[in-house]
Amino acid sequence: MIKIATAECFTHGKIGRELHAIAQGYTGNFGRDYIENPESYGNFNYNELSVTCSLFIPTIEAVKSVLQIENPPEPTTLIKGIKCYNETEDKEVSKIMAEAVKKITCCDIAIGTTAGIGRGGISVVTNDCTIITTSDVTSDLRENNSEELFQRQENGIEKCIKIVLFLLNDDFDSIKSMNNVDIIEN
Repeated sequence: MIKIATAECFTHGKIGRELHAIAQGYTGNFGRDYIENPESYGNFNYNELSVTCSLFIPTIEAVKSVLQIENPPEPTTLIKGIKCYNETEDKEVSKIMAEAVKKITCCDIAIGTTAGIGRGGISVVTNDCTIITTSDVTSDLRENNSEELFQRQENGIEKCIKIVLFLLNDDFDSIKSMNNVDIIEN
């Protein structure tokens, strides 16, 4: 069984929910929203997938208390306690969040997401590698442009889920072909 856990900010826990729907084989209103045919990504048996937890972690206090990160990087700004970093910092913090949820849950694959100013940060951490990327949509949390923020969120969710499905199917060439992706061996 492959266990996945997420610590999500701008993706609002929707990555974990989508992966749970895939793992459980749910259809209809309870089913998938982002990936039409997970089997098209390869031969991985999704019955061997389990989502341990999917956390929505928008605030710096939740990063400290829930994820047990004592000294996270100081955000560029706080909006009602919600952390707002620039894109470079988002990538760093998404990795820190993923590593923390992996440590807490002892899962096989951990996901961290956060986005403030720019395209955000998305990290997928396994025992063997760390994949760091961004969404392909730029937005600024400080401007409260709901439609733009929604487009960044949707793009980030879909991109992350695709990365996880390619990862489960050992298709690193497809991951490498995506925009702005770094794969680091652990």
